[in-house]
Amino acid sequence: MHFIPRGVALSLYATYIFPRLMDWVLRGERFHTERRRLLASAHGMVLEIGFGTGLNLPHYPSTITDLHTVEPATLLPDRVARRVASVPFPVHLRQLSAEVLPYASGLFDCAVSTFTLCTIPDPVAALREVRRVLKPEGGFLFLEHGRSDDPSIARWQDRLNPLQQVVACGCNLNRRIDHLIVQAGFRVEQLDRDTLPGVPRIGGELYRGRASVESRSA
Repeated sequence: MHFIPRGVALSLYATYIFPRLMDWVLRGERFHTERRRLLASAHGMVLEIGFGTGLNLPHYPSTITDLHTVEPATLLPDRVARRVASVPFPVHLRQLSAEVLPYASGLFDCAVSTFTLCTIPDPVAALREVRRVLKPEGGFLFLEHGRSDDPSIARWQDRLNPLQQVVACGCNLNRRIDHLIVQAGFRVEQLDRDTLPGVPRIGGELYRGRASVESRSA
């Protein structure tokens, strides 16, 4: 009997199984509704961090001129290619981490993050980079899951977080998304808290909103 080494098994899971699972879960109707609601105000030149498999693409309005994306992993490239080909605006794909962005300061009108800040190793560094590349009047649109305001739920999130990081390839259950955004120097202009129906609250606590560039000197 031959056994697959643990490292190889985890790599196969992260490359082939987990992306398909997440693509299936995150393209559910409630997620489509949330994406449409969030992206309605996107406009101009847009940066999306954590592009994933391109599930936001059909929900961008006609007010955007082009989309630049960053994503550190290669996730279901055939699906991504089909989704990119189906939209009327140019999409520029970059395979890299959001902690260091290869763009000039003050370039983008809008930035977007959906179900991404839970996984980035240094989310504050990534958000500071997002803030740097936004125009002074630019906006940051976010839709994330994170830490519950209910102390009992939050305690369970803390307990289960180590397992979650393994099963969900680095995803964290217990990050305070609004605190991370403020810590990076943004001003949160709108924040809606909600829960996804049919999803356990430990993973279904939503943060949805918009933040603005508060001060270049912060």
